[in-house]
Amino acid sequence: MIDDLHSSTIAGWREWVALPGLGVPWIKAKLDTGARSSALHAFDIEELGDDGTGGGDRVRFRVRPWQKADTDVVEVELPIHDRRLVRSSSGHSEERIVVLLEVELFGRTITAETSLSNRDQMGFRMLIGREALRQGFVVDPGQSFLGGRAPRVIRRRNRGRE
Repeated sequence: MIDDLHSSTIAGWREWVALPGLGVPWIKAKLDTGARSSALHAFDIEELGDDGTGGGDRVRFRVRPWQKADTDVVEVELPIHDRRLVRSSSGHSEERIVVLLEVELFGRTITAETSLSNRDQMGFRMLIGREALRQGFVVDPGQSFLGGRAPRVIRRRNRGRE
């Protein structure tokens, strides 16, 4: 256990991460050791079924990586890894589609089982749970953005103001 701690990277409770397999260079994530799995804000979720190649069911969805902005929307199609009953922070349970995502944090890429859900009302577009974090990260709850800030200005949609 001590050796694992020394070989782990210390991260803050919130960090900027990349989703290279989705073409998302930056998304703000909450690192949450209280959550088992990870979650990503997704919308226009559409189950596609098997594409005929024998690869199993697929899902198409869209990701809006910037909070309170309508820019840089990415459309994604991935295999469905699982379907799970997930209990939200408010205590409500719902069945969610789970996909496997590559998450880059501190220059290291880990694989995260990630449920797709509407996180519009949540403070973070992504939540990284303890199953992903146990791949070499320790969270310091008193720190934020130890890996640095997003390297670009967030463009926000003009909301009717000139």
